[in-house]
Amino acid sequence: MTTPAPFPPTLREVMLRGRWIGMLLLCLVVAGVFAWLGQWQLGRAIDTAPPAPGATEQVRPLTDVVTPGEYLPEPLVGQRVETTGAWVPGDFLIVSTRFNDGAEGYWVTGQLRVADRTSIAVAIGWAPDREAADAAVKRLEADADGSTVTITGRVISDEGPVPPPHDDPDRMDRMSPAMLLSRWHDTAELDVYRPYLASTTASAGLVDISSPAPEEQSPVNWLNIFYAAEWAIFAGFAFYLWYRLAKDAWEREVEDVEDAAAAAASE
Repeated sequence: MTTPAPFPPTLREVMLRGRWIGMLLLCLVVAGVFAWLGQWQLGRAIDTAPPAPGATEQVRPLTDVVTPGEYLPEPLVGQRVETTGAWVPGDFLIVSTRFNDGAEGYWVTGQLRVADRTSIAVAIGWAPDREAADAAVKRLEADADGSTVTITGRVISDEGPVPPPHDDPDRMDRMSPAMLLSRWHDTAELDVYRPYLASTTASAGLVDISSPAPEEQSPVNWLNIFYAAEWAIFAGFAFYLWYRLAKDAWEREVEDVEDAAAAAASE
């Protein structure tokens, strides 16, 4: 008497096995984490309290906007601030490749000591050529007698340091307080602001730096919305992966049954 060939399991039967139920529960946990991350990103994408129009044009004390060593929050980039301090002699440095209303030139910068062992880098003004910038540095050095000055300007994030050209190791092409700090004097235990201050009014014969108001920011951060959508896709992929693995296991079992049936029939 011939033994009837076993019937292959259905896909539903395979999915209801303990192994695949356990993997489904694991996928539920993973998808839940992804869903939470997507919700978190979505919450960050919509600013429920965006800066009021024109807020950056209201002059605020520097200490109310940012503290030494801290990064400048994005809504406050370009905020007009005011501070007082004294110029540190010997630390008036020139930054190249600075554009003012489309014209390339130089910035003259200085270390402004705003409190005991606390300084901020200030872009004092623009010069059309290196000779004018050098002349301004000489005038600033002559006037740096420790007297208190008041500076009003826009607080702007560090542009980041870059290595100088090999043929001109003293050249600086980026406005970076970190790079300026490496060339300043009297920096032991010095607290330094990460952003810099672009002065509204130039001195020492320099030209005022062109620094228009920043564009009004949208309350919606589309990059965060994109990230939220990505997390949703990842959550869906977790379930697809479970389904695909279970189906692959089922297809292997079906093939094994069919191969066994074919072998038995050939005997």
